[in-house]
Amino acid sequence: MANTNVMHVNRTYRSTVFIMLFEEKENLLELYNAMSGKHYTDPELLEINTLENAIYMSIKNDVSFLMDGRLSLYEHQSTYSPNLPLRFLFYISNLYSGITKDENLYGTRKAQIPIPEFIIFYNGEEERPERETLKLSDLYTFQEKDKEQGEEDGKTEKADFKLELKAELLNICGDNNRALKEACRTLREYAVFTDKMRKYTKTMDIQTAAERTIEECIKEDILREFLTKHRAEVRTMSIFEYDQEKHMRQEREQAWEEGLAEGEARGKAAGMEDKLVEQIRKKLEKGRSVTQIAEDLEEEEAVIKKIMEKL
Repeated sequence: MANTNVMHVNRTYRSTVFIMLFEEKENLLELYNAMSGKHYTDPELLEINTLENAIYMSIKNDVSFLMDGRLSLYEHQSTYSPNLPLRFLFYISNLYSGITKDENLYGTRKAQIPIPEFIIFYNGEEERPERETLKLSDLYTFQEKDKEQGEEDGKTEKADFKLELKAELLNICGDNNRALKEACRTLREYAVFTDKMRKYTKTMDIQTAAERTIEECIKEDILREFLTKHRAEVRTMSIFEYDQEKHMRQEREQAWEEGLAEGEARGKAAGMEDKLVEQIRKKLEKGRSVTQIAEDLEEEEAVIKKIMEKL
């Protein structure tokens, strides 16, 4: 039978309000029941095995646990990333390594591993569908080329990828996935908390926004017990999370602006080159020599020759 030793969580490495909230077994069981349609009441049935600190790439997942013979990996994202399937691949590899560490993987007896499930809870500002599937195969570099080649050859069947991983992304912003949030009060209230935090950061500094969000949620009985107990820690985490989110958003905006400027510069340069090519063509038709054209257009002869080679 597979070894299911629990790996202890190290909150000091990388933590968020989501992780802190669903590290509590009562909350995690509530979320699992909402996701699976089950009605378990004993939180001790959960075997949490969140990675403490993997050596390779220093990766750490948000929450992972064993239940019903299934290994569930839950991630929270406030910034959409198409790379989650690849990160999940790293996580599951490390988790399976721990689960099978006492197995003879070179023997004839089959190793026993639990079925994996990959879930992403998304609450970012970018508009996303209510539910979508992210696939590892979407990251394969040769996919588009092979797809085009297949269309040319008249082949429309799907590629048979030898390694695939599918993760379900659930958008919990606003009215999205209302049924799920109704089934899990903790998730619903967490979504309200993050919506308030994001709303207030638009009109006030992050520290003030965090304090107002916490105070307001406690008054409205939203995560009241959790926020009252962990108020200082939640405030610090919220400030860090939204400051990081703002920084990443600004980096994307800067990259977009730089890309736009570069594109405009290339377009302008291309236009100038086209004009020069046309001028050279006309002068050649009039019988002008390379030296004469270079003098007329105030360009180096090497430049004129290089363009003439393309005509």
